[in-house]
Amino acid sequence: MFTVKIVAYGGSTYCYTNPGTGGKRPRNDKGNKVTVVLGAQWGDEGKGKVVDLLATESDIICRCQGGNNAGHTVVVDGKEYDFHLLPSGIINSKAVSVIGNGVVIHLPGLLEEAEKNEKKGWKIQISMLMFDFHQAVDGLQEVQRQAQDGINIGTTKKGIGPTYSSKASRTGLRICDLLDDFKDFSTRFKNLAQQYQAMFPTLVVDVDGQLNKLKEYAERIRPMVRDGVYFMYDAINGPPKKILVEGANAALLDIDFGTYPFVTSSNCTVGGVCTGLGIPPLNIGDVYGVVKAYTTRVGIGAFPTEQLNEVGELLQTRGHEVGVTTGRKRRCGWLDLVILRYANMINGFTAFALTKLDILDVMDEIKVGVSYKLKGKKIPYFPANMDVLQKVEVEYEKLPGWKSDTSACRKWEDLPGKAQNYIRFVENHVGVPIKWVGVGKGRESMIQTF
Repeated sequence: MFTVKIVAYGGSTYCYTNPGTGGKRPRNDKGNKVTVVLGAQWGDEGKGKVVDLLATESDIICRCQGGNNAGHTVVVDGKEYDFHLLPSGIINSKAVSVIGNGVVIHLPGLLEEAEKNEKKGWKIQISMLMFDFHQAVDGLQEVQRQAQDGINIGTTKKGIGPTYSSKASRTGLRICDLLDDFKDFSTRFKNLAQQYQAMFPTLVVDVDGQLNKLKEYAERIRPMVRDGVYFMYDAINGPPKKILVEGANAALLDIDFGTYPFVTSSNCTVGGVCTGLGIPPLNIGDVYGVVKAYTTRVGIGAFPTEQLNEVGELLQTRGHEVGVTTGRKRRCGWLDLVILRYANMINGFTAFALTKLDILDVMDEIKVGVSYKLKGKKIPYFPANMDVLQKVEVEYEKLPGWKSDTSACRKWEDLPGKAQNYIRFVENHVGVPIKWVGVGKGRESMIQTF
């Protein structure tokens, strides 16, 4: 039996028929599934290590949002690699690496990073371009905020916010513009620079100098550029392939769901994967959240479990908690399960990777934040307002430390019983299984639990 539906659209009438579906359109969920790795805290959780682990068996590895404000460190065979724009999985030379349309690209930084890592076989989608004056404006805006409000956001000053602002105001320029009519591109570039100079009179832009460099960059990247929608469609609907997406930043830095305004300028939750690569939601497969065994954040903003004491100093020192991109010391505190439950509500994690468990090896006692109180009453939600979040009182559960070295552990059975209890405690309170446990820097230090 055939069911006929009439659909009115824009004054025209269309019809389609669906055999044997009772009038419902069949789900188009065929094709290769995309595996996603996302940060579940404020970033710096060790996403690069998890991506590197999964990338060894992946055919395509993608970045979907952010820019060179992200910093991922990977250690392979004792050699350390730092990535900012390129996907961490590019170490797998057999895979194609993709930088999606949701990423903002500073071409000098991208080309420098590519040369440094000496890897090829990567493609760029129709990404938004970041220019030197975007980075200058980022710094000027921070100075302006400090002067007006007495506080700044604590950005990386890499130009991320101003570039996304240009995109939202529809004045930005994309890679496809750079590779098309350079005369038209030059005119639009000059107009954009003048707009920023009108807002910031002290801003100096070497227009001719930058355009000359951009013309050179255009020819260098031209062979690498593809239309991302068609590329990803073919990858998903073609022969069997393993596709991996690496998120930058983390859930609590998401522009919509994070600790606004102390956030990044893109969607670093699972929705950013779809919009940043042109992937249908039905093709999203496993979504892995990466969690540090404690909590850190860089820059300004509320941090309920922060420890401004010897505990925080110990975590910072033992964990070598210094930003890959900024070189700033990270603020440190106990693991906060409230933010993990919140991140899971948004992302729907398949499983967690718990990293840097070994940093807790020397602790006599370990605290875990399990809930928040406000004015003496427990609140069942994560506050959206930062003034409210600053005032919450954290309720902790105390767990005994295991006081032994876990860095040589390679199997679940090798871990001390109290370390296993800590892991199970997190799983039970958040409702997400922990698939990997990290006890060191190297790829071999990731223990798979199931």
